[in-house]
Amino acid sequence: MERKIRVALLMGSDREGRFCDVVARWAIDQINRRSEFTLDVIDPLEAALPTRIERQPSAEVQAYRERIGRADAFVLIVPEYNRGYPAALKSMIDHAKEEWYAKPIAMVSDGGMAGGLRSVEQLRLVFSELHAVTLRDTVSFHVAWKQFDRHGRPIHAEAVQAAMTTLLDRLKWWADALTKAREETPYMPAQAVAG
Repeated sequence: MERKIRVALLMGSDREGRFCDVVARWAIDQINRRSEFTLDVIDPLEAALPTRIERQPSAEVQAYRERIGRADAFVLIVPEYNRGYPAALKSMIDHAKEEWYAKPIAMVSDGGMAGGLRSVEQLRLVFSELHAVTLRDTVSFHVAWKQFDRHGRPIHAEAVQAAMTTLLDRLKWWADALTKAREETPYMPAQAVAG
């Protein structure tokens, strides 16, 4: 029997009244419909990571890093605030390092007219520094609060489900390929080899 892909879904906001919960619930449901994935949902409100990054991580930070390390792939729920991604998401990214190496990152974004895509593009730069692979395919909700009904269901369900199917298909492909590659040859960045 094929091993299931361990997906960590990171909720990208800790803002009071965040819309991230609506988008995350939908994404979680989509992932849970797929038999090839197991899911670990990481919420910054529950992780309660410190704002300061210390040389010796606390027990809470170490536990968080272990969760990131166990994941084969990631789905990020990416809001856009003031043309960028939230500080809570950057904190979650920065509290880990090698745990991100050579793993695929998929993004589901939401925002105003840009649908969070400016945040997605900025995060591509961040994850390239962490030797992670961001997927080309995304799901984005433009003027997000108008894209869901009062029950949290997408108004244009067929279109966004098709986009999410593509995203998860690609995530599976990259997770399988990169897991196999890491097992055959442990990933080591050039600066670590040179240093």
